[in-house]
Amino acid sequence: MENSVFLAKILGPYCIIVALAFLFNLKSYQKVVEDFCKNSALIYLGGVFAFLVGILVVLSHNLWIADWQVIITIFGWLAIIKGTWLILFPNTVAKLTQSYQKKTALLTIELVILLALGILLTVKGYGLASCPFTP
Repeated sequence: MENSVFLAKILGPYCIIVALAFLFNLKSYQKVVEDFCKNSALIYLGGVFAFLVGILVVLSHNLWIADWQVIITIFGWLAIIKGTWLILFPNTVAKLTQSYQKKTALLTIELVILLALGILLTVKGYGLASCPFTP
């Protein structure tokens, strides 16, 4: 549980900030993602970074339980998968991103879900018992 709270304190605010930044500046961040996809070195470094963060999370927190803590484990495994994909198949990133950016409604839904998960993790990490999202 101690690892879960520590990681929730990191992942929660991170998810909130990323989700809000994208939601409030969608066009600007779409340009950032487009530029990212044009740079092979950035794709590779992004893959390495995602893979390493995922490995660190999974090594310290590989809990598959029916509790909020499983969210952290899922984030870790998704980071490993994303990092592996970016490293092994960098040429597919641009094509997938182009088709994905056309679906702004889907992106907005995913960002709202990310924001909700970020709020939940922040509440669990910092113990904000008065928040309406706590069970």
